[in-house]
Amino acid sequence: MATPKQGEFVGSLDCGTTSVRFIVFDKYANIVAESQQEFPQYYPHPGWHEHDALEIQAHADHCITEAVKDLVAAGYPANSIKVIGITNQRETTVAWSRKTGQPLCKAIVWTDSRTKNVVAHYENKLRDTGIQVKPGEWAKGDAGVEALRNITGLPLSTYFSAIKLRWMIDNHPNVAEAHEADDLLFGTVESWVAYNLLGGVQKNIHISDATNASRTLLLNMKTLQWEPSLLEFFGLRQSILPKLVSTSEVYGNIAHGPLAGVPIGGLVGDQQGALVGNKCLRQGEAKCTYGTGAFLLFCTGGDIVKSSHGLLSTVAYQAGPDAKPVYALEGSIAVAGSAVKWLRDTMNLIGSAEQINELAAREPDTGGVYFVTAFSGLLAPYWDSGAGGLLIGISQYTNPSHIARATLEANAFQTRAIIESMKLDSGTDLKHLKVDGGMTNGDLVMNVLADVGGFTVIRPEMRESTALGSALLAGAAINLFGWDLNKPETLAEVNTKGSTEFSPKMAEEERNKRWEGWQRAVERSKGWDSGKDVDEQ
Repeated sequence: MATPKQGEFVGSLDCGTTSVRFIVFDKYANIVAESQQEFPQYYPHPGWHEHDALEIQAHADHCITEAVKDLVAAGYPANSIKVIGITNQRETTVAWSRKTGQPLCKAIVWTDSRTKNVVAHYENKLRDTGIQVKPGEWAKGDAGVEALRNITGLPLSTYFSAIKLRWMIDNHPNVAEAHEADDLLFGTVESWVAYNLLGGVQKNIHISDATNASRTLLLNMKTLQWEPSLLEFFGLRQSILPKLVSTSEVYGNIAHGPLAGVPIGGLVGDQQGALVGNKCLRQGEAKCTYGTGAFLLFCTGGDIVKSSHGLLSTVAYQAGPDAKPVYALEGSIAVAGSAVKWLRDTMNLIGSAEQINELAAREPDTGGVYFVTAFSGLLAPYWDSGAGGLLIGISQYTNPSHIARATLEANAFQTRAIIESMKLDSGTDLKHLKVDGGMTNGDLVMNVLADVGGFTVIRPEMRESTALGSALLAGAAINLFGWDLNKPETLAEVNTKGSTEFSPKMAEEERNKRWEGWQRAVERSKGWDSGKDVDEQ
């Protein structure tokens, strides 16, 4: 019998919007073993998008088991994995029972826009009643909007978890009963998965990290504590909330399966995970991840930079329970890869996601077509939950290649809109953008992005940045390989395989003309379906 090889590895459980994967990395970020599995998506009504939390957990367990099998087949014992991190689709909201540990309804996904009327209700409440900012002192109207932004870094939107949770309580009687009876546990996906891996209802470890908590509309960004005035504003009990933890510390050991006894040492929202995985740890460094949606994060260091141009302030990471938080400015695009999926699965224009590059390459331009991919409204920097998806500029000349190319350009225009806002907020011009995520695999997508944006795009060879970020945070929690996020130089040997650069080739005049066309198209898509206050229906 062969002697097992010696090795030290770190695992990352990446629970995305459409799939779960478990990746095992070595100290250089080489992938030693991995397993990925897509899970079902549920769209019961227009604008609704749901997941089954039990299916997410089952897929997570399956991917861990399969990746460990591959590791063992490669000659390494399972206990070569010293620690794991978890990273997750953010804002997706799970409600489960404290007594049974079972979900009380389907999870509402971050892209879901059913809560437009709930948002309208709280916009009215913010205007008329306001938020308590000091005992007996209320900020309302514009001052209320400003107070909410000051506390959370966020605007009222269908995007964030508290709004989704409120809808669950108002529309699922069993969730309302659990809330009333103090049997409700609320969490985002990392909270749910960690709860299950760490022993479920027997151990009852109910935690959430600072990055995910900063996307709920309930966290005070400065104190990193739940904000009582916002719980009161949304009518939520404190006892349903998870205990707040940092992004890099040991939260407990896995209770079952092939990794039983291995510590979980990192929890981080996927976009912040990708910022860490791209090693954008210093002020002024930025990355954009193109997955189901696209998310551009710009590290602002220890300062909360308040955006006056439609971006969000968010927690980037907190490198330990006693560490000071690092912040970022973020621009979120709801639809990126999901538009390609729509062309494949609903419109049947392509047979696989990769074919979009081939189809789009048949035409040198879009033939004057613009595609505003507002499938669930528009996020940054527009913040219009009532915006409608729009194909405009269509003529008898338009063919499927023009539409495919317009889909890629929509991605690039929305990225540029966010970067223009970042320039205004930070006073810094972005010379290059680091990118990762499934949509970056095609060279044509990258060339379109560089041309429309007018900046250099840098694509690393190893693009599993989200998973790598959670692995770095987990490794640092147990001082594996000497990694320390407070000393970026300790990560010098991580992911050094090199990268490809894409430079803009389009003439400036042409770029500006197309940019003006995009802005006109966005204006036409705005306000198509604005919400009504639930109390007025």
